[in-house]
Amino acid sequence: MKNKNWGGARQGAGRKKDTGHYGEPTQVMRIPQSRVYDIKDYLRRTKSNNVIDFILPETNLSSNARTLFEHKVAAGFPSPADEHAEKKLDLNDYLVGQKETTFFVRIKGDSMVDATIHDGDIVIVDRSKQAKIGDIVLASIDGEFTVKTLAKQGQLPRLLPANHQYPPIEIKPEMQFEIWGVVTGAVRKFK
Repeated sequence: MKNKNWGGARQGAGRKKDTGHYGEPTQVMRIPQSRVYDIKDYLRRTKSNNVIDFILPETNLSSNARTLFEHKVAAGFPSPADEHAEKKLDLNDYLVGQKETTFFVRIKGDSMVDATIHDGDIVIVDRSKQAKIGDIVLASIDGEFTVKTLAKQGQLPRLLPANHQYPPIEIKPEMQFEIWGVVTGAVRKFK
């Protein structure tokens, strides 16, 4: 005998409004099965601690070399006639070592300011580099991305912010922890 109270809408049942994973209303949508992984990967990447977005470098990096002045300049712009103009510098070559394994990440927040990584800066991350203690790394903890300094406490890794206002992140065995790459540089625009 079936209970007549089974099935159908029930008052108070289900997830409470705006309390889901994103804290906002969601919408059901249909996507091609071949794109499910891409959508899930995008959502996982955007759920982050101090990372705003991931940016892939151009596949065909063109040379855009500019004069590199070896002479230290206190202020102002060196004269093109300066005898210290020694070579050309291509920022693509300087910042991107392995273009196949390098990507850029925009930072949000101030947890790394003492490492001169500020809100809005873009850091260069190289997945081909083996992370060592003391390296600044892009890590994923339970699906959330963060940029911190890799350290160790006993046998367990820990992530250190570069701002005394933030506590270290202790990595516990039950956490899903992965190092995505080593931060090799940062770019900041002043204007």
